[in-house]
Amino acid sequence: MSLKGKRIYLYRYCNIGMKNMKFLKIVIVFCIIWSCKEENEVEKQIAGIPVEIGIERFDRIFADATPENLTDIKNRYPFLFPEKEADSVWIQKIKDTIQIEINEEVEKKYENFSKEKESLESLLQHVKYYFPEVTVPRVITVTSNVDYQRKVILSDDLLIISLDTYLGEQHHFYQGMQSYLKKNFVRSQIIPDVATMYAKQLVELPRNRTFLANMIYYGKELYLKDLFLPNVLNSIKMSYTEDQYNWAESNEEEIWRYFIDRQLLYSTDADLSPRFLYPGPFSKFYLEEIDKESPDRIGQYIGWKIVASYMKNNNVSLRQLLLADAETIFNTSRYKPVR
Repeated sequence: MSLKGKRIYLYRYCNIGMKNMKFLKIVIVFCIIWSCKEENEVEKQIAGIPVEIGIERFDRIFADATPENLTDIKNRYPFLFPEKEADSVWIQKIKDTIQIEINEEVEKKYENFSKEKESLESLLQHVKYYFPEVTVPRVITVTSNVDYQRKVILSDDLLIISLDTYLGEQHHFYQGMQSYLKKNFVRSQIIPDVATMYAKQLVELPRNRTFLANMIYYGKELYLKDLFLPNVLNSIKMSYTEDQYNWAESNEEEIWRYFIDRQLLYSTDADLSPRFLYPGPFSKFYLEEIDKESPDRIGQYIGWKIVASYMKNNNVSLRQLLLADAETIFNTSRYKPVR
């Protein structure tokens, strides 16, 4: 072929390539627009679901309690007063200086709870859209002597939120606690924590003890949280800082390779859960250059990505997802970590 012929060939080839690229861009834009349109339609339907909650500020009621009106308060909230504890215990607590300080600090931080009320109603609209059988709970705010292991309690039709566990990570009540715990003692975590409790009620515990099964269990929870809280940052859904979430995204391929190379997916080693699934200062790869940089619960993050990939690449309903076992989800997910 002559030089001129080569130029004509290259021109035609490049021109075809450019046309294909333009066509591809048009298709991508169309898909994005169509996807956004579908999402907007869903959000319109969700916004139309009637949900109205009342916030019962038991924290304030108890702060104003006296020995004289204690019986009346107990009659109104019997489930908050264990029968085995005598009135003298509660009268002593009413007068306790630490409890009085807790009451004052909570009132300063949560004089107005209207923003959370609005967000809770939106969360429940989303939960009821996907699971209409869920009922609107009675919502009660309390103080709990900073019981961070039970920040939110969801039982039947009752939702209890301990406000003294959401005063801000720098609050002096939390001095001496580890940083990985304190970073979630913030106001912005109240609604995601409530969403977690709803997800936990809907997701069955793993059917076997493999690392994969546990990852998928948490992945299902996070996938539901993503649906329940579409306007909340992924980092907050994971209870990560923005830097921690960015680290997880940037290192997803390396994390996955680590799990595969060490054949961890089908391992039943009980040590894997505290290393990669439970709260802690960091995930434990046992590699100095990685451990101190990594966020905790990195296995939950990978589980979320696998479940999201499964839902993207399979025509299945949300309820089918919840019934599917971990191996089926993984094998049909076509999960490929981000480079």
